[in-house]
Amino acid sequence: MDIILVSNRLAKARSFTLTKMHLLLLAIMVTMLFVGAVLSAQYSIVRLQPNSISDELRAWLATAQQYEQKKQQAYMHESMDTMAKRLGQMQAQLLRLDTLGARLVKITGMKPQEFSFDQLPPQGGPYIPAPQADVSLNSMDKQLASLASVLSDRSDKLVALETLLMQDSLNKKLLPSLAPATDAWYSSNFGWRIDPFTGKNAMHEGVDFMVPSGTPVYASAGGVVVYADYHPQYGNMVEIDHGKDIITRYAHASSLMVKVGQMVRRGQEIAISGSTGRSTGPHLHFEVRYKGMAQNPVRFIQRSAS
Repeated sequence: MDIILVSNRLAKARSFTLTKMHLLLLAIMVTMLFVGAVLSAQYSIVRLQPNSISDELRAWLATAQQYEQKKQQAYMHESMDTMAKRLGQMQAQLLRLDTLGARLVKITGMKPQEFSFDQLPPQGGPYIPAPQADVSLNSMDKQLASLASVLSDRSDKLVALETLLMQDSLNKKLLPSLAPATDAWYSSNFGWRIDPFTGKNAMHEGVDFMVPSGTPVYASAGGVVVYADYHPQYGNMVEIDHGKDIITRYAHASSLMVKVGQMVRRGQEIAISGSTGRSTGPHLHFEVRYKGMAQNPVRFIQRSAS
């Protein structure tokens, strides 16, 4: 760009050539002047209205602080609600464990006073304070989650233990371990003996309890009555199936108190003693059979007594 200057004082005209560099420098100078003018105007405004600007700034800061406080309070409330819910779940789990523990004490036959689940266990020892540490909601939440997992695991294991103990207790109740007559003594044991009718050596597949006629006869274990009728050899006889291939027989009764298909419990009265069938006098013939083979009933009864 060429610029020509004409003056009355000069005899001739002068010309200047503006390059791109000159134009760039001119633009920078104009911009700096404009920025300086704007800053000067803002400074003048601040000086003229200091109170209003500071009040607006303080109000904005106060609003920002209130918002942050509300946000933190909401987070705290939400975290506390979550922790309270987990604490309630853990308390319910502890209550179930206490109830389960009381049942286990009853099943195992332990003394209840030795395991008081409704009381805290005795504790003691010197006081050694732990080092100070920062406790955060995040760390407490992790500890609660870990404790809840441990409680759930212990609960599952105790339930499994209860199932095994109940199964063992049930199996014991189904074993013929109760003497079928009280205040009685053996008049003939299990094994080989001299037959009272023939005088020859013969196998006696049970034991004879010497009791007077009219003595109650009790089921040696729980089970299902599979025979309750007169038998040519046993007389009036009751046969009970206890499961697992175990059967008991009660013979020579004067009368029967149960019927076929009836469920009986351990110690239930099932017959009245007498002298029916192949018998020389009032007594109770008692047999225990496993898979059809006669077993010595005394072993079962003595095992229960021990």
